[in-house]
Amino acid sequence: MTTIKNNISLKGYNTFGIDIRAKHLCFYNKPADLKYLITEGPLSRDEKMIILGGGSNQLFTKDFDGIVIHPVNNSIELIRETDEYVFIKVGAGKNWDEFVEYSVNNGYGGIENLSDIPGNVGASPVQNIGAYGMEAKDTIHEVHLVSFHDGSTKTIQNKDCEFVYRSSVFKSKLKNRFLVDSVTFKLSKNPTFITHYGSLQDELNKEEEISLKTIRKTIIKIRESKLPSPTKIGNGGSFFKNPIIPNIHAEPLKAIFTDMVTYPAANDMTKIAAGWLIDQCGLKGYTNEKGTAGIHDKQALVLVNKGKATGSDIVELAEFVKAKVFEKFDICLEPEVIII
Repeated sequence: MTTIKNNISLKGYNTFGIDIRAKHLCFYNKPADLKYLITEGPLSRDEKMIILGGGSNQLFTKDFDGIVIHPVNNSIELIRETDEYVFIKVGAGKNWDEFVEYSVNNGYGGIENLSDIPGNVGASPVQNIGAYGMEAKDTIHEVHLVSFHDGSTKTIQNKDCEFVYRSSVFKSKLKNRFLVDSVTFKLSKNPTFITHYGSLQDELNKEEEISLKTIRKTIIKIRESKLPSPTKIGNGGSFFKNPIIPNIHAEPLKAIFTDMVTYPAANDMTKIAAGWLIDQCGLKGYTNEKGTAGIHDKQALVLVNKGKATGSDIVELAEFVKAKVFEKFDICLEPEVIII
């Protein structure tokens, strides 16, 4: 039977540090826990439900009058290997960066560029997390699920996850139908390094050799220089997705803004750095009138809780940013953070 806490603050469970309360907080460890919640626990009463992992990608705007399921299963199991690959099954409650560190230390490649991303493993297929030219979809082999209908288990393959930029089938067709119990990753024993993205290669040129460990160390160094730690100031990392627009829209903008940060995308599209767009609006370091919420002074893509912000303060700030970017570039930003 899973542990359930009632009428509990979620301030310590979300990286924005928003102090709201949940009617029930349920700690999930194994499929039998979810089956109990369905047959005898709060889910049997058909109450509202959300899944809360590391809390780095969710913004609460009010108390949650329902069930918050918090996976805590954090096992790592090498289930099989070949001459070229290892297959590692990881519990949804495992801290993502701890898993990256484990992989790098064991010489397994494929997720090293995803170092220092906050959150837990369970969110990696849902969000298709990515950074520095890598995405979770590149190494996810299988996703192991538990049904919210009857507690039965199911495994789906990578090809059925419908991975796209920062999304997947778990945010559409399968949303609220299944809980991610664990994920099996296929990692390489002979990795190919991806170092061309952003300033990564320039920083790696300062190292004596390029290896999984130096790539991880360099990416952590870059991220720490730009991104604030949630332990020091509340934030959810990158708040907005990098917009992807048609080339026919991007080319005139690139002619006007010659230093615009862009990347080629599929189907005659261009990806534009959202942080650059926000910075060009002069918003880096901006603080709202209340002094409760603002934009980080080193990375315009990060919205921060100055200490006493409500979720609504952050949402209002996000809408202000979206309006400024649209006014200047005719581009509509979409939040990467899930607003609850």
